[in-house]
Order: sequence, then structure tokens, then C-alpha cells
Amino acid sequence: MDLRAVVFDYGMVLSAPQDAVACQEMVQTTGLSPEAFEQYYWSNRDDFDRGALYGPTYWEKIASDAGIRLSAEQTSRLLVLDARAWMYLNEPALAWAQQVRAAGIKIGILSNIGDTQVNAMRQQFGWLSDYDQCTWSYELKMAKPEPEIYRYTIEKLGVEPQQALFIDDRPENIRGAEAIGMHGFLFTNLQQLAGDLKARGFDRILPMPLALDAQVG
Repeated sequence: MDLRAVVFDYGMVLSAPQDAVACQEMVQTTGLSPEAFEQYYWSNRDDFDRGALYGPTYWEKIASDAGIRLSAEQTSRLLVLDARAWMYLNEPALAWAQQVRAAGIKIGILSNIGDTQVNAMRQQFGWLSDYDQCTWSYELKMAKPEPEIYRYTIEKLGVEPQQALFIDDRPENIRGAEAIGMHGFLFTNLQQLAGDLKARGFDRILPMPLALDAQVG
């Protein structure tokens, strides 16, 4: 097996789940019920991740859909909170990525994500420079599981599909990677991932993740 790259999703793989405090403050800022906020937040997220909406226009669309008005101050606050909600890291997963890199295998990120988060990440996460390729969906106006975004990522990494392994928390995104010939592994936590990697013989190539619950911390 000729494995030359491991590509990670960011949200819920390299990052921890959304911060509950930041999410609660977003709900309070909009004045919506938690249920209505969740509905409008996620129904517009695909356009945000694809770059059809940017930070301010994303919140303008939510306000329009929900029939509310947001002041410039409220919008600015929501942009800060939305970035903060996704900034908590899955430290064990990041540590394992560094072990993969130390073993001589390229590492990359492929994430469906909007400009608000990426701008904050670039300011705060110096470790992004350790990755050989970071593919952010909003910059390309496409998103997983479209085949083109996987092909773009592996071309930038300089590897063939069968030489790359993709890790994501969504089954449809794993199927998208496998459809172009990449190896795909669904992520729940590092203990589960280690078992799945070993079952398919990747323990002969990769350092194994720590047997820790990757969603803690």
C-alpha cells in the first residue's frame, strides 16, 4: 500500500464540538428561540460554506428568513461568536496529525467552512502552516461531497487518489472521497479510528492514534 497523504476534515475532527456558551450567546443576540435559531442557522449554512454568502450577508439572510432585524452591532457580535464557537480544538487529533507528518506522510485539511471561521483560524492557529494543503470550501465556491473539491485537494498535495486517506465525521463526505478513489474513514473518536485503521491494515503504515475519546476537550 502506497500511502502518501492523510487529509482531515476540520469541524468535529480537528475541532471539538461547537462551544455551547458561544451558541447560547448567538441565540440571545438574535432574540430567536433556540429551535428557530437552529433552523435558520443550519438552513443557510451550505450557502455560507460555498461562499455564496459571506459573514455579514449570512446573518442578513438569517434575519430576513426569520423576520427579524439585526443592528450592525448585533451582526458584528454574531460574527465574533460564530467564529468562537468553532475555535475549540480536538487536541488529541491534532497531536496525531503531527505524528503522521513526522512519519513522512503529507497532511492536509479539507473543510466545508465559511470565511468567518477561516479568517479567525488564520489569525490564531499558527499550526495551520504545518499542513501541506488547506482547502476551504468557500474559497472554491464548491463543497464536499462534490468530486472536484477532493480532486483539487489531492492535486495540490501532489498525490494520486489511491495514495490519500480522508477522515471526516459525515458518511456522505466519506463516500465522496471513495468515489474518486481515495481511502475513507468515518470519524467518531480516536479510539474508534484506531480500530478501523488497524482492521484495514493501515497500522503497518501509519502511527496509530492514541486510544482516547477525541471528542473530549
